[in-house]
Amino acid sequence: MWRRVASVSHLFSHSKSTKFNQGASTFKIWETFTSESEIPTPSKGSPFVTFVLGGPGSGKGTQCAKIVEAFGFTHVSAGDLLRREIASGSAYGSVILSTIREGKIVPSQVTVELIQKEMESSDNYKFLIDGFPRSEENRKAFEQTIGAEPDVVLFFDCPEQEMVKRVLNRNQGRVDDNIDTIKKRLEIFDELNWPVINYYSQRGKLHKINAVGTVDEIFEKVRPIFAPLSTLSSLFGKDHCEEWKFVPKEAS
Repeated sequence: MWRRVASVSHLFSHSKSTKFNQGASTFKIWETFTSESEIPTPSKGSPFVTFVLGGPGSGKGTQCAKIVEAFGFTHVSAGDLLRREIASGSAYGSVILSTIREGKIVPSQVTVELIQKEMESSDNYKFLIDGFPRSEENRKAFEQTIGAEPDVVLFFDCPEQEMVKRVLNRNQGRVDDNIDTIKKRLEIFDELNWPVINYYSQRGKLHKINAVGTVDEIFEKVRPIFAPLSTLSSLFGKDHCEEWKFVPKEAS
């Protein structure tokens, strides 16, 4: 079980999200002054975990690649892990495939176990977990199974029309890249992701990024969030990650 990392305070300003303007007014979203934002300092014995949230086509995967290149994170894509399991031809993969085709969320424990396995196999201590958690059930399953909370949560906020256009244009051959499934995924995102976003907003961990613009323009909004890690990385090298490796919980 990993030791939890205590977060530090952030500077926030209130900002309404596109979806909140369309009726989700019961939630509060806070947008960081990213030029001045602080991030928790990596602690010995703990991974540095960043959750990356956003609807389909919000560009979060593209931004994850930029973050990996600039700051040395390991990118763990929940969607890629599920698609890899499908490609393996296992019975497990068949169940995942039928679930995704219906636009539904794969059971939390399945996704968490795949994420855990991927993290255990890495020699890094900094992780971008992309596209997860997608629901409160996901969030709770991660924290209970892994025994760690995220240090930073990125939310790429993008208008629905723009997300649909991007998904249809990317033509990557994904089984869920068709108009009917996209609409279903957006409906599920609206229903299940907002409680997660609100939860991390209230805990002072959420960084809301306006995901409209070029790849480089959007990354310039992301860069200041992780800039302090360039200095911190000199203090925590490979020896750091050897101390946080996952230790299974003892059976009660």
